[in-house]
Amino acid sequence: MKVAAIQHDIVWEDSISTCDRLRPQIAAAAGAGARLVVLSEMFNVGFTMAPERVAQADDGHASTFLAEMASTHGIWICGSVPTAVPESHPVNRLHLYSPGGDHHRYDKIHPFSFAGEHEHYKAGTQFLTVDIEGLRTSFLICYDLRFADEFWQLAPTTDCFVIPANWPEVRRHHWQSLLMSRAIENQAYVIGVNRVGEGDGISYSGDSRIIDPLGEILAGGARTEALLIAEVSPETVHAVRTRFRFMQDRRTHSLQLP
Repeated sequence: MKVAAIQHDIVWEDSISTCDRLRPQIAAAAGAGARLVVLSEMFNVGFTMAPERVAQADDGHASTFLAEMASTHGIWICGSVPTAVPESHPVNRLHLYSPGGDHHRYDKIHPFSFAGEHEHYKAGTQFLTVDIEGLRTSFLICYDLRFADEFWQLAPTTDCFVIPANWPEVRRHHWQSLLMSRAIENQAYVIGVNRVGEGDGISYSGDSRIIDPLGEILAGGARTEALLIAEVSPETVHAVRTRFRFMQDRRTHSLQLP
């Protein structure tokens, strides 16, 4: 199946304007045959620490927009949104919609404490893996990429990891290296989608990637808005894991430190 990563700019804290900018880009992805379309982290407003201004209900504007795009184009689509939770702190929630309107959610497990995200958004507690037309797909968000142990937990039942992000240009080498590492060590596809442009004084260089289970870059973006398309296959994951049985050699017990 074809997947699409939309490397896009964001109108700061303006969900309506950003979604309007994304409509033709999503249409182009669907027109190219993509079955799964991935947007960035907090795709509609940017990585803001002001949820009191931008957090939306679970069925708010941005989530409704994703549902509309899924239905209109007959695709699966996802991106994360600052989402209000009744009687609790907001969450950085990935919303995934199917062509038929199924709605799946993943709340970012690791808020980015370096930027104070943990002070404004509650951490999630559950993973999300969805079978998308035969492709077992697991979803994480941005800073989660640094925590390999969770990818390891998910790997046996995952063909493809999807990681929307707002990863700053100043640490772009980390982003690129970690995406490659997660693909190679888990023998799975990785779709990393980062924004471009500037938000709240921070520059973003994109560097989005679609990487195969052997670490080969199937599609990559630079510093401008771009549509990345690649073919992915669960059969390829199975073949790689069958030929190179590296995952079976992982230690399944804890070693005691001296």
